[in-house]
Amino acid sequence: MKGNQEEYRLKFFLDHDYLRRECKVCKTPFWSKDKTREDCADIPCSDYYFLDMKESNLNWSVSEARRRFLDFFRRNGHEIIPPKPVLARWREDLYLTIASIVDFQPYITSGISPPPANPLVVSQPCIRMDDVDNVGITFGRHLTTFEMGGHHAFNYPDKFLYWKDETVAYAKEFFTKEMGIPEELLNFKESWWEGGGNAGPSFEVTVGGLELATLVFMQYEIRDGEYVPLKLKIVDTGYGIERLAWFTQKTPTAFHAIYGELVDKFLEKLGLPSLNPDMLKVASRFAGRIDPDVPSTIQGHREQVAKAMGLPVKEVSEELTRAARVFQVLDHTKTIALMLGDGLVPSSGGEGYLGRLLIRRALRTLKLLNVDVRLSELVDMQIGFWGKDFTQLVRNRDYILDAVNLEQEKFNEILNRMSSVVSSLTKKKEIGVEDLIQLYDSQGIPPDLMAEEMRSKGLKVEVPHNFYSIVAKRHQSAPVKKEWDTTKLPPEVVKQVKDLPPTEKLYYKDQYARNFEGVIVKSLGKYLVLDRTVFYPEGGGQLGDQGWLLLDGQRVKVVDTQKVGDVVVHVLEREISAKEGDKVKGEIDWVRRFRMMRHHTGTHVVLAAAKKLLGDHVWQAGAEKTPEKARLDITHHRNLTREEVKRIEEMANLVVDDRRPVTPFEINRTEAETKYGVSIYEGGVPNKAVIRLLEIKDWDVESCGGTHVANTADIGGIKIVNVEKIQDGIIRLEYVAGDVISSYAGNLEDKLEGLASKLETSTSQIESRVEKLKEENERMKELIAFYRRQYLDDLEKHVETRNVGKVKIVILPSLKDEDLEREAMRRLTSTQGVVVIHVNQVNGKLQIEIGTSKDLNVSTVVTELVKAGGKGGGRGTFGSVMIEKGTKEEVIDIVERAIKGGNS
Repeated sequence: MKGNQEEYRLKFFLDHDYLRRECKVCKTPFWSKDKTREDCADIPCSDYYFLDMKESNLNWSVSEARRRFLDFFRRNGHEIIPPKPVLARWREDLYLTIASIVDFQPYITSGISPPPANPLVVSQPCIRMDDVDNVGITFGRHLTTFEMGGHHAFNYPDKFLYWKDETVAYAKEFFTKEMGIPEELLNFKESWWEGGGNAGPSFEVTVGGLELATLVFMQYEIRDGEYVPLKLKIVDTGYGIERLAWFTQKTPTAFHAIYGELVDKFLEKLGLPSLNPDMLKVASRFAGRIDPDVPSTIQGHREQVAKAMGLPVKEVSEELTRAARVFQVLDHTKTIALMLGDGLVPSSGGEGYLGRLLIRRALRTLKLLNVDVRLSELVDMQIGFWGKDFTQLVRNRDYILDAVNLEQEKFNEILNRMSSVVSSLTKKKEIGVEDLIQLYDSQGIPPDLMAEEMRSKGLKVEVPHNFYSIVAKRHQSAPVKKEWDTTKLPPEVVKQVKDLPPTEKLYYKDQYARNFEGVIVKSLGKYLVLDRTVFYPEGGGQLGDQGWLLLDGQRVKVVDTQKVGDVVVHVLEREISAKEGDKVKGEIDWVRRFRMMRHHTGTHVVLAAAKKLLGDHVWQAGAEKTPEKARLDITHHRNLTREEVKRIEEMANLVVDDRRPVTPFEINRTEAETKYGVSIYEGGVPNKAVIRLLEIKDWDVESCGGTHVANTADIGGIKIVNVEKIQDGIIRLEYVAGDVISSYAGNLEDKLEGLASKLETSTSQIESRVEKLKEENERMKELIAFYRRQYLDDLEKHVETRNVGKVKIVILPSLKDEDLEREAMRRLTSTQGVVVIHVNQVNGKLQIEIGTSKDLNVSTVVTELVKAGGKGGGRGTFGSVMIEKGTKEEVIDIVERAIKGGNS
């Protein structure tokens, strides 16, 4: 399939006198009008000689390159559409937007949904972290964030727009007319593209060593390893907006073209001297010869630069290393700003993991540069620089900076415990890649920062040059849910019902309906499928309905309702004998259902309130609606304050009291995304072309398949009953609504009554009674402290001691009070030349604690006790050892021998 030459033999090439030749280096075929060209004008077959080309006198910034690209295709009949966020929240298989075609996969590319325009053009910010370790080293070839200019045409069997010849013609016209590049310098290198389950032939457009665009002709679906022709033929192009800017500016590196004056501003902020532009331009010219997967090529590149400039290799290597690290910080801080600006919350899982990885890699790079600058200050400079292009950065500035500051605090805490973490590894002789990944995931410590300390402790360790890329690749995709993960039904039931006709969903036609009549479609013991039902099947965090079915005079309880695709399955409390075609009457447990309707609608109200109060980064991370209460998990980087919780509750109840209509409606998913944005997928991404949205007037619009009240007034009221941080970056809110609030209040009253009884007072007097007890407790603490001081003063005079040379051994008796024992040990070791031992019986064993004055070291004593069969350790002035058998006197003898041995 990939080697089919006819895929690339275009009429355009033949009509315009292009020749097909094979690159003498990589052996890849390419098309060019230059009859003398022997290579494909792409790295590593060619250097970046575009830096010396004089054919174009343009000087485009990234913003100008974007504008020129979009405007060119607008003039050529393409509608400009806005880009999507860099977080691919309309996809359940990807965390980040890695290409412009991702905006349209899988529903538009498969023909299920129409595109927002056809043909269209977009400049889509993308993030790829597969090669994060290569950023900076190749002087612009690798970036974590970049803009992909894509013009797309979706060719249907009954509506064909344009295909290969026209796409290549557009490229030729753009590069020659808009950029002034002579046509003889254009090269169309044959290639093959695969991504997102699709594939097709492609051309890479190269000029002067730089690939400026990739023209993909998506015509296959990859199914079980086979290439199956798509119904649609899709033009999927990717023009490198940053590369267009670099090509026109011909700056020393791509980073200079992308960031302009920000390069020098960063250097000034970091307190670093200016970079050598001449050296960097030579380094960029030869950068195509660097293969980051082969570290020796990096050294070879630096030797080449040194030779070209007549400078020592060491001087060149140090300068290029410094430059690469500065470029990494530039790249990473922009990517961090875009991630957080689009709502990412750093955490230990999902998309948050990737954000935290990049933040920590940036902090690690600052440490390697030996500079003391807050990362948030650098991110803020990126916001100022890119704010006009990406307005969400300015809108969410406060959150972005606060989140980065919090991550830096956590990172500093991690570094502070680095030594103790390394010490815990000394039992291992060799640390492998999996060990490093586990350490990074559990402790968050960049391995290259602790590798030197590991080696100093005799550990054999080699940190892979692409460590962060390895880790990022493992976390870039979301786990794919299988069909049986979404239902509680046995697999054999799923298998027998999945191909049945869709059940008519009466619960959508009238969400207040309680009774219905239906016909049995399938009977499987205690599992029953009807042609229609008012029973809502579990989904979207809402439990399935319960109730009763009446058939042949039998009243059978429905204990659960599940679904398989569009088929609703009633789960009965017992097996029944029923025939297909029999009529059935049904009735749901209305009180239970109505409570869940209130809780479900309340969840939408609370979520919108949290977003409006806390910021756009709040995203639903999970939810559950039961008759007893509801819970909502949201992404947020800090614990909620009591004031924030009260404010969310107040906002939610204002919406309840405002009697706002709650309206479900169906809409094409493309139209829904265009009109409302991808925030409609807060509760999950429905697998349908037409999706069901729920609108709370002037408050919230979200995709939802649950049952809801018709007006917010029917919620009755919302009371938040619990708030807690359940994991890093996730806050859980629990709340009750409607009549359940009364039950909650009743439970609180019962607790107050019980508390009042224990305090021997009335509920109205609890507060004053507690205040009085608090005062009494404070007086008691002062009295106890006084007696403790007196006791310790007396203890120092009468405690048992033994002298070993200049060292005094103090035998501390059991005081039955851990705090008192610690204070006694602290006071007794405050003078020089003192060893305090405390021996206590614990489950037949001897628990020994040893404390020493600052001029002595506890390790000598601990070592002897361990030799005598004890288990434990110690460092500095404190140690703890457990001995299975022995007496207090034997322990004292061992301590005396240890001190004598130490003195000798």
